[in-house]
Amino acid sequence: MGNLDNPGRDYEGPADIEYQAFANPRSEELFMKRFLLPLIFFAAAAAQAAEPAAAPANPEKGKATASAVCAACHNADGNSTIPVNPKLAGQHADYIAKQIRDFKSGARPNPVMMGMAATLVTDDDVRNVAAYFESQTQKGGQAKNAETVELGQKLYRAGVAGKGLPACAACHGPTGAGIPAQFPRIGGQHAEYTEAQLKAFRIAGTDPKDTTGRANDPNKMMRMVAAKLSDYEIKVLSDYIAGLH
Repeated sequence: MGNLDNPGRDYEGPADIEYQAFANPRSEELFMKRFLLPLIFFAAAAAQAAEPAAAPANPEKGKATASAVCAACHNADGNSTIPVNPKLAGQHADYIAKQIRDFKSGARPNPVMMGMAATLVTDDDVRNVAAYFESQTQKGGQAKNAETVELGQKLYRAGVAGKGLPACAACHGPTGAGIPAQFPRIGGQHAEYTEAQLKAFRIAGTDPKDTTGRANDPNKMMRMVAAKLSDYEIKVLSDYIAGLH
């Protein structure tokens, strides 16, 4: 059989592949494409298939952790009665897990929560406690200022087109239930907590160097939104969201 790169030389087997690979650059490229790359892809696929799947989260184990670590601030069932501490009951497990991981890594700085999150040593611990809180039923709240409910509803449902402010409902849903693994549940949350988080996002959105801001939102989505809100709009929105069910 003739050798394409050296017509005067015949080869009969794989040994001549090595000859071709180093005979000229074009042959080396062909060798990579035809032989080495498929082997690399096959090895990568085999390695991925060999990785054990994560065990399902265990809410019962998470309950024990929640009782020992989280209950003092968030209550054992996740229905915090302290307005500056969020309600975790009914929150999407993926969102809770992300926040815990961000506290652990420092992506969401908070001296208290960074210390608490550090006690959840393994990722199974994180997923278990997140699954437990998701399984609980949130005790909803209510709007306290009847005079601003109409404006709050308008901001939440329609945004403000004139300044490029999108509707909150577009991502968090008409009742604030959110979308699992994408957007958190915010309906029924303490107004004081929501207000604090919106202001923290706004700080990070307008002055990234300010370490009091919050910047762990994917693609800067909340930072861009909060940067367009005034203090008054934030307060009105937070109060309205507290009454969503």
